[in-house]
This record gives sequence, C-alpha cells and structure tokens, in this order.
Amino acid sequence: MIQTIADFVWSYPLSILLIATGLFLTIYFKGYQFRKLFTALKLVFTGEKTTEKVKGDISHFQSLMTALAATVGTGNIVGVATAIAIGGPGALFWMWITGLVGMITKFAETLLGVAYRKENEDGEISGGPMYYIQAAFKKKWPSLAYAFFGLLGAIGLGNLIQSNSIAQSLYTSFSIPTIFTAGILILLTGIIILRGIQSIGKITEVVVPLMIGVYFITAVSILIIQWGNLGAVFDLIFTHAFTPIAATGGFIGSGLLLTIRMGIARGLFSNESGMGSAAVVAAAAKTKKPVTQALIAMTQTFIDTIIVCTITGLVILSTGVWSSGLNGVALTTSAFATVYPLSAGIIIAVSLSLFAFSTIIAWAYYGEKFLEYLYPKTKKTPYRIIYSILVGVGALLSLELVWSVADIAVAFMVLPNLAAIIWLLPRIKKEMNA
Repeated sequence: MIQTIADFVWSYPLSILLIATGLFLTIYFKGYQFRKLFTALKLVFTGEKTTEKVKGDISHFQSLMTALAATVGTGNIVGVATAIAIGGPGALFWMWITGLVGMITKFAETLLGVAYRKENEDGEISGGPMYYIQAAFKKKWPSLAYAFFGLLGAIGLGNLIQSNSIAQSLYTSFSIPTIFTAGILILLTGIIILRGIQSIGKITEVVVPLMIGVYFITAVSILIIQWGNLGAVFDLIFTHAFTPIAATGGFIGSGLLLTIRMGIARGLFSNESGMGSAAVVAAAAKTKKPVTQALIAMTQTFIDTIIVCTITGLVILSTGVWSSGLNGVALTTSAFATVYPLSAGIIIAVSLSLFAFSTIIAWAYYGEKFLEYLYPKTKKTPYRIIYSILVGVGALLSLELVWSVADIAVAFMVLPNLAAIIWLLPRIKKEMNA
C-alpha cells in the first residue's frame, strides 16, 4: 500500500506541481535565474562584500557545499541511469527542464529561509521552511508537519538509504563485509557531526569540490573519446523528448508520458528543488542580504542537474550502453567500463560512496534543525549519536520499505513549502528590491 501511494504521488501529481510552480516563478520573475546566473556563479567564489559584522555560523561557500553534499548523491549516478534505462534518451531533456525551472524555486525558498531565520538562546542560527511556513499561514501545524516529515526524510532518504548504497557498492566492488562498512560509517559520521555545523561545513568545503571535480574530469575524458558520437546523442535526446522510442537492443521501448515522468521525477529527486531542505543550511550562512545567499544557493541546482547529471547521462548515451538492458549503477558502471575497463567499478564505487556519505553528513544537520523545531529543548548530542548509529543500521538492512516511506515524506515536505513560497511572493520581491 505504501509503495502504491509513493508511486502515485511521484508519478504525476507532484511532478506536475513542481514543474508548474517553477514555470510560474520563472515567468513571474521574468527569467531571473537566467539573467542572474553568471552573477550567482561569481558570488560563489567572491561572496558578499560587507565590512559589517553579519549573523551566521558558516561561510557562503560552506553553506553551498553542504547543500550540494545533500543533493549530489546516488541520484546523480543511479537516478540518471534509471531515468534513461526506463524512459529512454529523451528523459535527459526533461531532467534539464527540472533543473532550469528548479533554479528559481531554489532561489525563492533559500531567500525566505534566510529572511525568516532566528537566533537561538545559544547564539546558533536556525532557519528554513518551518519558519516561513509559520509566517505565511499564521498557524504552527503546517510548519510542524513539515518538520516532522523532514525528520523522516533525514532518517530515511538522508541516512539509511545512503549508507545502504555505500555498503552494497563496496561489497559488490571490493567484497568489503557490510558489518565492517557499518562500523566505519558510524565512526566517521560521529566524528564529523558531533562537532556541529562548523565541522560539517569544513568537511564539505573540501570533500564536495574534490569529489565532483574528479568525477567530472573522468566523465569528460570519456566524452572526449566519444566526441564523434555526441551529435547523434543530442539528436536522440531532443527527438525522443517529444516522441515515443521503440524497443532496441535490450531497451524495451518507452511511451512519451513515461519518458517525461522518469526525467522529471529523477531530476527532482536529484536536485531537491521545492523540498526546501537547502533553505535550512542557507539560513546558517554569514550573510546580510537574503538575496545574496539565495543567488549562491541557486547554483546548487545548476551544478547538480545541468552539470553532474548531464555528464552522467551523456556518458551513458555516447558509449551506447543505454540500450543494453542494464539499469541503475550497473548501467553507469558499464558506460565507464567502455573506456576504463579495469577501473570502472572502482571509479563508480568510490564516487557513489563519497557522494552518498556527503549526503549523510549534510542531512544530519537538516534533521537536527527539524527536530529542534519540533522539540526546542532537545539536546543535540543524543540526536547526533543516534543519527550516527542509524547510519550503521542502514548499511545492514534491506530498505525497500524505507524508500517508499521517504518518498511520501518528501511529498509532504513539498506541498506546504510550495504553498508558502507562493503566499510570500510579496516578501520575496521586497527582498530582491532591497
């Protein structure tokens, strides 16, 4: 029953709602994400120029890298492969659409996250959708519901599922026992998150650029070798974004609606635009103007979907393995193996493990803030210890049910978040004009 509900929610209703909201915001703000993209990318490295002392716990760059850590994960390797394996080459086009319109959604939610942030009694900053949802509707139950489902998402999507992916990948590629992986993950997670967001920020600002850079360079080297096939690849993508694709090789064929559905669903799963999660860490950034951090946060969706997901998709398509009948991580590994036959398994296993582990530590902070909103007197250390232990539990269990529960939890995060964004459009425009 839970699987059926999750499949229905993520098939059309949620996908249509997220794309429609992104399109509406794009029109309402006159393509702001496109007009300001280069400014946003520049701000990633220069930050906000101010001589005043500003509130915040981490830098602009650390905030972006932590948000990227949460989104650049299994979706970029497994999700892209699944979308193409089921929906065909045209699915990549619809992933691009989710990224392009998702940028403005990400901008809006992170701007509000900073605008409505609070300073706790201990001087730590808290913010995110919980605070602006409460401000929008003048009632606390929608924001409490968001925080509750956000906490479920942190435990399921951000923790158990990621550690399970790491354990399975390392066992398949290197025969490392899952019990050993579980123990190492518990230890590493605990060491990092027990010291709070400053520790998480310091780790992500080093690990995230490194892991994305290595993966990007490796994938691009394959595309350079496959350069002659790229013209045909883009023809496949644009042709089958709007027309059904017949069965070929091991590919069983795909109708147009399935192509659109897979592209949108996997794209949104990857970049998390509309969930509001990135607004939690954006609120912790040292910034004076909400619009500045919102522009920086907007580049997260661009990097995640338009860059990382795209190169994965192009490698799968240009090497010709997309129609082999393989799916998920096996498909991506097969694509890399066409150029790196001896090391493809290692490359994908290490990339997947790093991507997933960075997601674990980023979502630890999100979950902490959701729990703090639900129970303001909660002690941080017990939560961090329990979260670290759950990482080990996830590595050892079969998690089919957890996937479905996490999907439903995400859906209940999206609904109040998007409603609050639309309701608070005047506040967004005011901050943009400040």
